[in-house]
Amino acid sequence: MEIRQLRYFIAVAEHLNFTEAAKKLFVAQPAVSQQIASLEKEIGFKLFIRDKHSVQLTHAGRVFLNDALEMLNKSEAAIKKARKAAIGEVGQISIGFLNAPVKKFLPDLVKEFRRKYPEIQINLNHYQTGQIVERLRNAEDDIAFTMSFIPQDNTEWEFKTLFSQPYVVFMYQEHPLASKDRISIFDLVDEPFVMLERKETPQGYDHLFRLFANHGFLPNIAIENTRIETVLMIVEAGLGIAVLPKHLEVYANPSLKYMEIEEWNHTVDIVVAWKKTNLNPSIPLFLKELELMDCRQ
Repeated sequence: MEIRQLRYFIAVAEHLNFTEAAKKLFVAQPAVSQQIASLEKEIGFKLFIRDKHSVQLTHAGRVFLNDALEMLNKSEAAIKKARKAAIGEVGQISIGFLNAPVKKFLPDLVKEFRRKYPEIQINLNHYQTGQIVERLRNAEDDIAFTMSFIPQDNTEWEFKTLFSQPYVVFMYQEHPLASKDRISIFDLVDEPFVMLERKETPQGYDHLFRLFANHGFLPNIAIENTRIETVLMIVEAGLGIAVLPKHLEVYANPSLKYMEIEEWNHTVDIVVAWKKTNLNPSIPLFLKELELMDCRQ
């Protein structure tokens, strides 16, 4: 049984006239008669009683009409849903993110995306940078908001820069360096550093060490911790300083001070990244919506 046969049957049942049904369907009348005859032969019973003056539904035809309408509606709904799925408007998208860089824009972005595409399920996942890389690589996440030293070094990714942030020195308010108008990189040579453990963000950890090495010294690491909130709390307690991207100020208490480093022109690019081979059709829709959003900090 074909969908076309159901459409032709329903049209004749509604008009009880083959000629009028053919006009509605924009086909020739013999084509309608042929499809009805073929349908009756396939199902094994008559749908219409026909003579030269009238067309009437048989009892079986009246019963079949209700089911035919339901089948046609379901098939059209299925086709419509599949068509929307093909262009990404039905499905799901998984988004990994670093929390601090996206706090100001991601909630509004997701809200607007959901308003436009209510049939796309969105999964939001907060990770450290190393975890984000692996999830993108394994297609566990479709899109990630992360930092520039992740995707730029790997031909697996596509990415777009959203905004840039400088590195700053976080210190407690009474630290001797806090009274300065400017901080030199060489002011930090003998300072104890508080850092995130390398396992939490290996790319970021190594990247920062390379930047210091370019200036002729390496950080004097006093304490490492697994959470950025704890790193900043340790700094607040006067046990060291921390050099971090400026967007991490969202985790800092008012009693902390941060200052840019005078000689550094190093910045961290916040990017949206996705794997080139990921064919999820919802990705372009999300990226298009992202283009309309002001992501600047």
